[in-house]
Amino acid sequence: MASRVLIIEDEPDIRKTIDYNLSKESFEVVQAASIQEGEKALASNKIDVVILDLMLPDGSGLTLCRDIKSEPKTKDIPVIILTAKTEEVDRVVGFELGADDYVTKPFSVRELILRVKAILKRGVSKEITTDNVQDSFGELTINYDEHQAYINNQEISLTALEFKLLKHLINRKGRVQTRDQLLEDVWGYSSNVTTRTVDTHIKRLREKLGIVGDHIQTIRGVGYRFSRKTD
Repeated sequence: MASRVLIIEDEPDIRKTIDYNLSKESFEVVQAASIQEGEKALASNKIDVVILDLMLPDGSGLTLCRDIKSEPKTKDIPVIILTAKTEEVDRVVGFELGADDYVTKPFSVRELILRVKAILKRGVSKEITTDNVQDSFGELTINYDEHQAYINNQEISLTALEFKLLKHLINRKGRVQTRDQLLEDVWGYSSNVTTRTVDTHIKRLREKLGIVGDHIQTIRGVGYRFSRKTD
């Protein structure tokens, strides 16, 4: 069965362009021009990926993103934010609400399709495996069964992607992970995709981890590494 993509975008030309190119790649496409239409489409269709514009005639796409990710029936549907805004705050807020990626207008339709394919592939790919139910690193404790992280027994609010990124780095302590490696292993993207989503997520993850976040080291010109030492 073909994967179904919901495009929520108020610009008809953009909707048609994305629809045409996704259909050529054998996707089923559902279009919506507003939050209200998007909600109806989600309620009446099995949607595999949502491409969501932020500036919609009846409100902010961020509000809809939050609703999608907080509703049990839709929380696992990947959301790609599509926006003309370039301010980092919009990307960070989107990620905090659970968005899986963002694409800034004007954008490459080919790259957008690659991202859709990567997100779908990620959904069926194997998770990073570990023999441990729980790992500790100084004040940080990670419970893999619960998909929760704690600092000094206080739960940290992490999105699914942030948890997966932290899990990946912890399981490879002391080893440098290039951005391409992280994109492939955590996001499921190929090297054909150009995105700063890794840097944005690393920055946000550091902020949430507080002092522990200092152990995520930037290796200039290469990528990131989680320190082996707890002090």
